[in-house]
Amino acid sequence: MSEDPAVGDILDLLSDEYARDILAAASVKPMSAKQLADQCEMSQPTVYRRVEWLQEYGLIEEQTQIETGGNDYSVFAATLSEFSLALAEGDFETEIERTEPPAFPGQDEQDTADRFTKMWENL
Repeated sequence: MSEDPAVGDILDLLSDEYARDILAAASVKPMSAKQLADQCEMSQPTVYRRVEWLQEYGLIEEQTQIETGGNDYSVFAATLSEFSLALAEGDFETEIERTEPPAFPGQDEQDTADRFTKMWENL
């Protein structure tokens, strides 16, 4: 029986401790490469290599953090919400569920005051 290369690639990616740490940190809030490096205790080149790999499979996305002084920078947000692997009738099947991170802080708030507060806190 031959294994689907995509299954092996996904398992290789998710078996990488650095990739898992980046996904976990970026699932809490979007973070820059420097913030991820500090949070996950790894070098920025390591972060960039893993982020590139995670982006290939759509498990993390890059967003632009707008700064009023004009020093915009990239932040990364996890889009992976669930991964499952099933064995059925001699074949492995994988399923990846992704979420859309909010376009701006407070987007998911229903109350206008709460939405404004979240937006203001993240300026």
